Amino acid sequence: MKRLVLFLLIAIACVSPVLAQNAKTEDTESKKFPFSIKAYPFRGMYLDKNTHYEKFGPINPEGVHMGLEFPSLQQRPWQQYLGNPTVGLGLSWIDFGHPYDPAMAKLGMGFAVYPYILLDAIDTDYFQMRFKVAAGLGAVTEHWYTQEDTDPDRYYEKTVNTIFGCTLNAYLNAGVNINFPITRYLALGGEFGYFHMSNGRVCMPNIGVNSIYGSVGVTATFNSDVKRAPVRFPDLPYGWCLNITGAVGAQKSAIADDHRFLISTFHAGPVYHVNNWYGIGLGLDVFYNGAIDNNTDRTLYRKRPEGYSQLDKVRAGVSMNNEFKFGLVTAIVDWGVYFFNPSRNYYDNDHPLYGYGKRPLFYKNDGAGTDEAFHYIRFGLKCRVWDNFYLQANAKTHLHIAEYIEFGLGYQIPFLKKSNRKKDESIVFHYKKDWWK
Repeated sequence: MKRLVLFLLIAIACVSPVLAQNAKTEDTESKKFPFSIKAYPFRGMYLDKNTHYEKFGPINPEGVHMGLEFPSLQQRPWQQYLGNPTVGLGLSWIDFGHPYDPAMAKLGMGFAVYPYILLDAIDTDYFQMRFKVAAGLGAVTEHWYTQEDTDPDRYYEKTVNTIFGCTLNAYLNAGVNINFPITRYLALGGEFGYFHMSNGRVCMPNIGVNSIYGSVGVTATFNSDVKRAPVRFPDLPYGWCLNITGAVGAQKSAIADDHRFLISTFHAGPVYHVNNWYGIGLGLDVFYNGAIDNNTDRTLYRKRPEGYSQLDKVRAGVSMNNEFKFGLVTAIVDWGVYFFNPSRNYYDNDHPLYGYGKRPLFYKNDGAGTDEAFHYIRFGLKCRVWDNFYLQANAKTHLHIAEYIEFGLGYQIPFLKKSNRKKDESIVFHYKKDWWK
């Protein structure tokens, strides 16, 4: 119960800045604003029915996606920059499926809370199609440590839940949302999409869930007649910026481990804003992963008699950085390659091309090393909290498998465009209330 309460408090803290941007209005004469409530029952299909799923028999997830939505009133710059999207707070209930054999342990249920955004693709009086992107937190009722038998030696033998390793998980959701308005207050609709839930190796096991789904439901809209005069906003006053971020986290490397390892990242790089909502740039990344160590039961790296030095646990790479701005919140999708990667030489498998031992800097994955690669992907969210300081959460992956999740603090240095610079003033842009005036 304490974990669920903590989960709800963290979720509310994460989503409140997003909702606050849309709920506040410059209009002091009226406090009303349009909003919608929706409920979409869904049924899905797992994308990766491996050994961990097959032992339960044929199963499919099902549940309900619910949402509280706020359409744009064009009172904030980011709303106009993105074509006046709708933002919402989502709540999902998920039944992960019931085995055919009642003697087998259930997969349990899941709950997720998350902010999301709907970007318009088609908007007419009779039909609407929008793209949905969501990220938040999920909790599950059943996982490895709720089962009777948690002996790692019988990990594959017993019909227990090996999908999740702990109650709290990250939740991601993307899809296509369609609406058929019946009246100005009621609409029928559907959603086709994908959702993912896992813990990013904070706990083990970390198989997680990847599912596609389809849903049909209803949306009720209130105060649909409330309008605001659109406020005209200028472009962002800066083109280039420099991001400097430090982040840390903890990783449990193997299910038999009784401890976690420190991981950390330092990132620095310039970003050029192509327009008001998208930026692209290059970055330098330095990673430290304490789990590259003899003191773990994980078999990815061989046990070295001399152990591992601190330098063996360090990687460095260069990355292409992509930023998508939603007001205070920025979504990050980076792709990079390692130019310093000593741990690539310590994989505990006999590779068909390179043998047992050293590998080139750019190598082909095979066997036990398929959860490692010469390149990496980073997904993240950062939220500006004061001036140019921001909080950031990242998930680093090799191919489709998470290496770890981390949390950090950063500072963005935006450089004013020449047309926006004033004599005897700093060229660094600092946010202030109503900066566009």
